[in-house]
Amino acid sequence: MVSPVAPPPTIRKALIGSPSNFWLHHSTHGFNLTHPSTPNTPISTPTLTIQTTTTPITLDPSKSALVIIDMQNFFLSPALGRTLGGPGHIASDNLIKHAIPAARKAGIRIIWLNWGLDEEDLRTMPPAVRRCFGFYAIPEGDEFERDFSRSKGSVGVDRFGVPRAEHGREAMYHGLGAPCGTVKLDSGEQIDAGDLLVRDSWNADIYPPLKELYDPSSDAWIHKNRMSGLWGSSTPLQTYLQEEGIKTLLFTGVNTDQCVGGTLTDAFSNGYDCVMLSDGCGTSSGEEAQKAWEFNAERTFGFCMRCEDLANGVGRM
Repeated sequence: MVSPVAPPPTIRKALIGSPSNFWLHHSTHGFNLTHPSTPNTPISTPTLTIQTTTTPITLDPSKSALVIIDMQNFFLSPALGRTLGGPGHIASDNLIKHAIPAARKAGIRIIWLNWGLDEEDLRTMPPAVRRCFGFYAIPEGDEFERDFSRSKGSVGVDRFGVPRAEHGREAMYHGLGAPCGTVKLDSGEQIDAGDLLVRDSWNADIYPPLKELYDPSSDAWIHKNRMSGLWGSSTPLQTYLQEEGIKTLLFTGVNTDQCVGGTLTDAFSNGYDCVMLSDGCGTSSGEEAQKAWEFNAERTFGFCMRCEDLANGVGRM
């Protein structure tokens, strides 16, 4: 008796989203994130197909951006006590070797999204955000002044109120906008590190190995004043994305579970396509925090892949 031959699997397609913002899905080819004007409009520009951890995706490089978050001296420089070879430095190496060259070759915009505070930001900063970077405290019997750092006897404390001196920390931990003091570079030169995460300061500058790849003629350097660069509808990042017609965001940077994750989830809620480049992200919170974000990126918020996957996809264009 001849066994019946199983019928071939049914090939299906789907339209997901709204008339103004939709994806196409094909059971063989994966998700199409190119955002044509209508589902039947042919794509006239080059497209890029990448294998993610779960499915292939196809995107339009002209509507995409590689977002590099907080790869700044404050978070990465050994001059501020950051140990080389940590998760942030590994992510930096993968960006340098794979992601940034691939983005440039494909015509994907590069956005350097960094902390860069001004006086108005510091004046209006909410307490929950300030607390994350430590703050100044004064003796119980003293009167409060507008600038606690100028009060006699004020000390810098961590987010739990413990004096930083007890941890052996330096002045850079005394809070947003506080002086970081003098630091010594690998060259032996001593420089003023500037006020903590204030724009145009050394500590808020891009980490040197990455800054060598920064191209002011084509890249966007955008300041943010919260962990998320998309926490409000009128943030500089939101304005740039809307003006440039960017729909798909490839997320990298530090820390994965804080500024990268915060921006990614706000992008997801605002209707952007979200792709995490897992080895282009790093966090000091531990491997379990990194894995949790990768899990949710590939199953809920969008997609997850490696920097080399991006480079491989660009190589096949």
